[in-house]
Amino acid sequence: MVSVMDLPGALHSSEDNRWQPLPSKYGINLTKAKARSWALVLDSRSIPCCIETLGSNWQLLVPEQHYESAVRELHLYEEANFNWPPALPAARRLFENTIPTISVLILLATFHNLTLLGISIPERGIIDLRELGSAHASQIMGGKWWQCITALTLHADISHLLSNLTIGGIFVVILSRELGSGLSWSLLLASGALGNFINAAIQTPDHRSLGASTAVFGAVGLLAAISTVRYRHHLQKRWFVPVAAGLALLAILGTEGKNSDLGAHLFGFVSGIFFGICAEYLVGKYGRTSGVLNFLLVAMSATFIVAAWWFAIEFGG
Repeated sequence: MVSVMDLPGALHSSEDNRWQPLPSKYGINLTKAKARSWALVLDSRSIPCCIETLGSNWQLLVPEQHYESAVRELHLYEEANFNWPPALPAARRLFENTIPTISVLILLATFHNLTLLGISIPERGIIDLRELGSAHASQIMGGKWWQCITALTLHADISHLLSNLTIGGIFVVILSRELGSGLSWSLLLASGALGNFINAAIQTPDHRSLGASTAVFGAVGLLAAISTVRYRHHLQKRWFVPVAAGLALLAILGTEGKNSDLGAHLFGFVSGIFFGICAEYLVGKYGRTSGVLNFLLVAMSATFIVAAWWFAIEFGG
């Protein structure tokens, strides 16, 4: 049982003469927090102990008959917890690529304007890009996988577009500064596409959706997962805090509007968590992506988008 003796000399009565202070390595000149934590260690091993104040310091005392056992238990405890928790990971240099990221967002807005104008194709006339590129649940499950990607580049109206560019742009800029543009955009594309696919798999066959918000919530999931993995030793039992914060954002931002597709937002977020865990683990093990690899990832992401739209125009009619 742990007790705190606040009166100097309280242990010098005849009744307490058999209490003995532990060696300085374990029991004298401790902070209050360490004295209490070590006292709890002894208490868990059924070794009686008490704490006495020594001015601004504290000391730990045990009965003489338990002295050797107390020293042994604290030695084992110190060995098991040596250098724990580890030091915070070194702060990583942020990539300075805000302008390229904003440029991609502007390109997304420009493409939205093109979808309003319509595009004329020889022998097919004017085609409706929003009809071709939207995520139709039955068509995706029927093999038109490209709609999982093309739907991310479309928006229902200008307010939908502005919402994704402003709110989503903040998360995308932060993510790009953390991981670099290439890795960030490829993970966003993967999170959004996987989120749309899972959403199509569980929705009714006539369900339709479009918009970059699935990828936006993928960015939220990515950031939450990166923070959880990077600081897992320090979060300890609170490892879920970054994810809970992401879920709170999902609840606040992902359910607004009568046309909000909560399923797409949720699965984009979950997909982001999955890819974020993988990305942070690989970055921690192999280091951050180089400039060449970032360029290749950007090129790969752009190729997937162009290829998806080619399939949509060629086989979507």
